[in-house]
Amino acid sequence: MSNPLEAVWNTFKTLIDNEPKSPLHIMEAGDCWKYYTVLEEFIRYEEVGLNTSSDDEILEMLRDAIRICESQSKRLSTFMLQEGIPLPDVTSAKPKSDPKEVPLGVKLSDDEISNGIAFKVVTLMQLCGKGQADAVRSDVGMIWLEFYSEFTTFGATLKTLMRKRGWLKVPPYYYPPGYPEKGYQGK
Repeated sequence: MSNPLEAVWNTFKTLIDNEPKSPLHIMEAGDCWKYYTVLEEFIRYEEVGLNTSSDDEILEMLRDAIRICESQSKRLSTFMLQEGIPLPDVTSAKPKSDPKEVPLGVKLSDDEISNGIAFKVVTLMQLCGKGQADAVRSDVGMIWLEFYSEFTTFGATLKTLMRKRGWLKVPPYYYPPGYPEKGYQGK
């Protein structure tokens, strides 16, 4: 059985050794390119949310999400350019607008905004997991670990807000066959 501390130590040893870094392989480059593209589109969605909501908690959550996404975008784009990976074309920033002037038929509800953010966080976390699995270079693996950790923390806060407001979408409960009571508690 593998020892978690030994795995962490081995990762740190590869980060501080003096061996020359190998070039990125195609999957590492592709994972960076795809994540950067999705991340930038996520920022545009957050900007739309800022333009349509007037709820203080939603606005604070959106600002936190933008801060995380912009930080990751800057770090990843710097890494990509250093490694010779061209940056993809992405959608331009959305102009600021007054939420009161957005027509109701176009305006996203706070429920829709929070669930859209939750979906995008899950998507980015899955991409981090794939990037981590594909990474051969330790520095690339550490990038994915950092990004995943940031969204794990943010996601916990988002889930608390969604639960508080009744916006959390929960799939139907599973009741194993043979349990006559729907109140099964795992006893």
